[in-house]
Amino acid sequence: AVRLAAFISQRQMTASYLSAMLPNLPIGRQDFHKIRTAGDLYIDKTEHIHRLITGGGGYYFLARPRRFGKSLTLSTIKELYSGSRELFEGLWVEDHWDWSERRPVVHIQFNEIDYAYQSLTVALQKMLIRQGKDFDIQLEGDTIPELFKDLLTQLTAKLGRVVLLIDEYDKPLIDFLTKDKLPQAFENQAVLKSFYSVIKSSDNLIEFLLITGVSKFSKVGVFSDLNNLYDITLHPRFATLTGITQEELELHFGAAIDAHEAETGKTDLRGKLRTWYNGYSFHGGKDRVYNPFSILSFFGSWEFRNFWFSTGTPTFLIDLLRERHYYKFEQVEMGPSAFESYQLDRLETIPLLFQTGYLTIKEYDPEYQLYTLDYPNKEVKDSMLQYLVAAFRHGNVYETTPAVVRLAKAFDAGDLEAVREQINDLFQTIPHQLFVAAKENLYHALIHLLFTYLGQYIQSEVNTLKGRIDSVVETDDHVYVLEFKLDGSAEAALAQIQERGYLEAKRSAVKKVTAIGVNFSSSEKGITGWAVAK
Repeated sequence: AVRLAAFISQRQMTASYLSAMLPNLPIGRQDFHKIRTAGDLYIDKTEHIHRLITGGGGYYFLARPRRFGKSLTLSTIKELYSGSRELFEGLWVEDHWDWSERRPVVHIQFNEIDYAYQSLTVALQKMLIRQGKDFDIQLEGDTIPELFKDLLTQLTAKLGRVVLLIDEYDKPLIDFLTKDKLPQAFENQAVLKSFYSVIKSSDNLIEFLLITGVSKFSKVGVFSDLNNLYDITLHPRFATLTGITQEELELHFGAAIDAHEAETGKTDLRGKLRTWYNGYSFHGGKDRVYNPFSILSFFGSWEFRNFWFSTGTPTFLIDLLRERHYYKFEQVEMGPSAFESYQLDRLETIPLLFQTGYLTIKEYDPEYQLYTLDYPNKEVKDSMLQYLVAAFRHGNVYETTPAVVRLAKAFDAGDLEAVREQINDLFQTIPHQLFVAAKENLYHALIHLLFTYLGQYIQSEVNTLKGRIDSVVETDDHVYVLEFKLDGSAEAALAQIQERGYLEAKRSAVKKVTAIGVNFSSSEKGITGWAVAK
């Protein structure tokens, strides 16, 4: 008890010491004014913002995953145009901005518009009227286009051309993407189309426009008239406008990382941070950045956890992937047109995964204009696999990780009976009628997902090319080569391993090699054959 108390006390002292070395962390905060007045950490992005504002385009669109700094970017621009110089003290832009020039800012945040218990039309009308009151303007008109146009017209006459900032433009669409709610999504799409149509005819009233969101829906569906909207989502000059670069991480957290390594005796914290939370690229696989929410959350707790994924599980996306039996996301190749946009009723899987942050650009071949996408980091891959395994087996998410860890421990211990039992249990929660209807798809999906997820805890690989080993699992002293058959025989699977030389490919001078042939019965929904050769 004394030793335990001393250990806990030491841990608390260490955590307190490290926390003292860190600035105040604005975890989840997106208001520039509140962050600066509270003395919280602000990663200085004002040079990027200045470059955007003075770039000459005027009308911009930026898509980024959720919790990636879009709202903070708009909030910063709002304070810049409002002339709040005291908030920018010490930042790059302080000496590069004409503080005498101010503009009225209309800041529309769709996450603060209540359309859940009233129609989007009514919610937008109330929002526009409220915006007018903020500037002591009484709006005239009944429809959304009339109110919006009058707001821009009166503001320009009173205070000068308007800066228009629209955050999460697509939230009224994303919130209704499930099949049963899709009619509401189309209704909201029509409302948004009439709302944004005002912008095109108000060019003489708008000084600067930035629209942000997670997804890029069809311009025909939402931005029908905004053909001068400049998409900077993949523009190299703005690749690090949001997110935290390695240089920025070192500037603000380098000393604390060094102190943590000295205290714990571990020397590769930076490498582990990159593996867990870095990896996002919005420029051809270059200029990689950390997820801001995740990396700040880590320094708030000094624990490696799946922070970002847990803040908003994409239920409709997981359901969509299961419905389409889509589960292989590694090293996906696609052309540039896939990034353009998609329709509400024709959601394209890979572009959707990219735009929502579950895939990122790993490589780009400019000669052939070919992008290679993959999971950005361990946090996203681990979480996505956890949810996919649960979805495909119709089980609970919280049961997935313990089951896979038990499988990893069974391989580590060389307990093949426990390995068999864990693999078998994977299929038991699937409703029989569903498995019979899609046995091939479900079988292959679960085997692939199981061993891919296993690779998060123990060295494991899944080969999908014809004629390759189904799966290889490697522990400190053993290599297991597995071949699976559906409605065949374990002996045939074992023979295939031996005949095709799979064992020779994995033979090791220091590790034992075991071949395992597995037969899975679709009628019994479980393993009915198991053959082993050492």
